[in-house]
Amino acid sequence: MSKLIFVNLPVTDLPRSMAFYEAVGFTNNPQFTDNTAACMVLSETISVMLLTHEKFRQFTPRPVADARSASEVLVCFSAGSRAEVDALVEKAAAAGGQADPGPRLDHGFMYGRSYEDPDGHIFEIMWMDMAAAGAASQG
Repeated sequence: MSKLIFVNLPVTDLPRSMAFYEAVGFTNNPQFTDNTAACMVLSETISVMLLTHEKFRQFTPRPVADARSASEVLVCFSAGSRAEVDALVEKAAAAGGQADPGPRLDHGFMYGRSYEDPDGHIFEIMWMDMAAAGAASQG
């Protein structure tokens, strides 16, 4: 059985965050969505749980980090091509996110960019030519 990944993120405005994630290609799973949380599905194995701050606090005794002033996690998703990386970052910017809050990476065999969601959470999008990456690591 495949392992599933659920990235849990605190958000300040659940409807705004749901609209943003839908605009960048996630789909909502209504089975796990209510007025305090939304399950946004990226693939068969990866979902992002958007949680109101009150709901998020039910899962941790620690304070909720302000993602605009502190980094709590960097999430990286793969893309099928350099063009797909660029298209995803452009979609995020058009939906109210910020394009490229971190440096762009271009090592020829590996290309990456990032975007920031409306709450300041940073997502990296990376494409890699696996054959070229293997050759680069051996040379």
